[in-house]
Amino acid sequence: MDDLDRRLIDCLLDDGRATYAAIGDRIGLSSPAVKRRMDRLVGDGVISGFTAVLDPHLVGWTTEAYVEVHCKGTISPDELREAFGRVPEVHAAATVSGQADAILHIVAKDVRDLERALERVRVETDSVDRTETAIVLSRLIDRHGPGAAAISMSEG
Repeated sequence: MDDLDRRLIDCLLDDGRATYAAIGDRIGLSSPAVKRRMDRLVGDGVISGFTAVLDPHLVGWTTEAYVEVHCKGTISPDELREAFGRVPEVHAAATVSGQADAILHIVAKDVRDLERALERVRVETDSVDRTETAIVLSRLIDRHGPGAAAISMSEG
């Protein structure tokens, strides 16, 4: 990956719907050259996909929580990924160090929907011993949501 690739990625982070021509104008390449580079970045796995970023409140998801998952015994990350993947309200999941085995980011319509999602998390794998939930009161920084500043590839 060279400097032009990083600048191309910066353009996509600024505006994921930018045309090849608009990106080319910003980084000094023709539209076909931008397309070739993007195809290569996708093929190499540097760009793993394109997605829409939604404002949860505007689509009716008003309750958000972070959930620590504590498991009985040992369970593989693959088993956790499969189990948590079956719960559509789980927007992100990661294994973590410390007391918990995993942490989930859950986005739900309301508290009742959150409760149902938590129950599904607990039953999707019999290895879950307990969960600890922290409901989000307000977001302070969101670098991946609406109006967020993109992380620049050229800075780091």
